[in-house]
Amino acid sequence: MCAIAGIRGEYIGKKLKNMLLTIKHRGPDFSGVYVDGEVAFGDLDHLVVPDGFFGMGHNLLSIVGSDVAQPLIHEDLVLICNGEIYNHQELRKTISYDFSTNSDSEVILGLINEYKQPSLVDTIFLVLKDLQGDYAFAIFDGKDLVVVRDPLGVKPVYIGGDEEIFGFSSERKALWAVGIEEVTTLPPGFMLHNQEMVQLPGDLQLGNKNFRNATWSLGNNYSKDMLRRHLRALIVESVKKRTRDLEKVGVLFSGGIDSSLLTQICVDLGVETELFSVGSEDSPDVKFAQMMADDMGLRLHIKLVDVDLVRECTPMVLNAIEEWNIMKLGVGMTAYLAAEMAHENGLRVMLSGQGADELFAGYHRYLGLYKEKGEDAQEDLWKDVKNLYQVNLERDDAVTMAHSVEMRVPYLDLPIISMAMNIPMSYKIKDDNDRLRKCILREVAAEVGVNSKVLMRPKKAAQYGSGIHKILVKKVLKDTKYVDEIKNSLKLVKN
Repeated sequence: MCAIAGIRGEYIGKKLKNMLLTIKHRGPDFSGVYVDGEVAFGDLDHLVVPDGFFGMGHNLLSIVGSDVAQPLIHEDLVLICNGEIYNHQELRKTISYDFSTNSDSEVILGLINEYKQPSLVDTIFLVLKDLQGDYAFAIFDGKDLVVVRDPLGVKPVYIGGDEEIFGFSSERKALWAVGIEEVTTLPPGFMLHNQEMVQLPGDLQLGNKNFRNATWSLGNNYSKDMLRRHLRALIVESVKKRTRDLEKVGVLFSGGIDSSLLTQICVDLGVETELFSVGSEDSPDVKFAQMMADDMGLRLHIKLVDVDLVRECTPMVLNAIEEWNIMKLGVGMTAYLAAEMAHENGLRVMLSGQGADELFAGYHRYLGLYKEKGEDAQEDLWKDVKNLYQVNLERDDAVTMAHSVEMRVPYLDLPIISMAMNIPMSYKIKDDNDRLRKCILREVAAEVGVNSKVLMRPKKAAQYGSGIHKILVKKVLKDTKYVDEIKNSLKLVKN
């Protein structure tokens, strides 16, 4: 929903403003800064940022019309947050705190006040146990700075610097803009305490077995029917949380099982839904998306791509994802163009089926792993889920926020992840010749009324289903002069 940035060094006022200007696309509506005790709010282009030694800033993307400018301040605490706390309404009822705004982010301040320990780090450990959402936030108490992101890493945080200058930001380019060259991701499972990374306790780490089993459990006595019913309920609840207070939502729509299920649930919940599909004229995704949109009676926006459009968009997508990675470029362009259409149609939130393939064994390679390892192939899925943040999530966040559109990922709700990792592989892949896979998810989709043609459609990766990858590798990137020009004009991480 926003951009966050912070910096330590000498005379950092202009540098902090430069960081925020660099990532203004993430939050074009309003900005706020805190520098050595001084606070200022306003339109970023005209905002006067005080000078000092330490500062934090925030760019706001207003989604529901009642979002509050940040930083949020309570006594000696200063908070900036990028994200959504989905259980903030429930948490407000359980803590003793005098809320001054309706911002979901303020519940973080309320929890810090509730659990206050001598150490800010220890306090945040307790706070994180209660939060449900996709978030990256920074909290400063006048002495210590703590920066943290959600357990899966849906929201990005990048850090870098040395003893002279150190910063953090929602995108790498903001740090590059102030001369911080060596930039790294703050990985999920760690927090930044001042300038040091600190590992979170095991029960707060996605990879920890206790965490894996903590948020959902039926014990050892479960049937497939029971699992399917619970899975359906969890997915519906996840979509409900991510569309709460929204009048309209977009869906990155391929006409496949993942996006069709999310769309059907949105319709059943009464949320006005518009669909966005990207592909070449003869691409499977566009054809299937049109058929499914007509079947559901929903408005479908289509962006047809050709060599000229892919060539035009390549530097813009690379600038967003900040690295030279052909696979990310192909997938990212699909979401980039979909978000562009969503923005043009006044939408600021779009749902994605991201994560369903890793959780429910959608990719073809999982079939080979299942043949080889049986139920132990679950660990390969689990490894991929834990790695989603750097393979897919940071890319998707970057390309959609380039158009001030927030991507939300209902399948990656923590209770769904926990449950999916407890569903036997045999319920995901029925046998050694299963060309469809994701069996239990397809059964859920059938129950909610998704068209049977979707249920029988095999998985096709976004870059292939859209036809973009073929255009990239066979046409656009064959032009070595063009590729050299792009690499020379953009600052990119080598991959």
